[in-house]
Amino acid sequence: MVNKNVKTWIWMQNNRLLKAVLNQNTGTLTIYDEYDNILLRRMGLTKQQTKNIEIIFSNHCIKRVDGHREPFTYL
Repeated sequence: MVNKNVKTWIWMQNNRLLKAVLNQNTGTLTIYDEYDNILLRRMGLTKQQTKNIEIIFSNHCIKRVDGHREPFTYL
C-alpha cells in the first residue's frame, strides 16, 4: 500500500544525487545522499510548512518520484 502523504523527490547537486522524503503525517523532511546517508532531517513541520516545501521543490524543477521506489532506477 502506498501512503499518499509521503512524497519523494530526487535531484542532482554538485555531481551528487540527492533524495528528499517528505512525510506530511509526521511533519518530517529527510534528505539522503546517493548512498542513503541522512544529510538532513527536519521534524515537527506543520501542514503549511510541508506545503511550502512542496512548492519550493516544484519551483526548482526537482523530479518527483511517487511511492517508495528507489530513485536510482529512473536515471
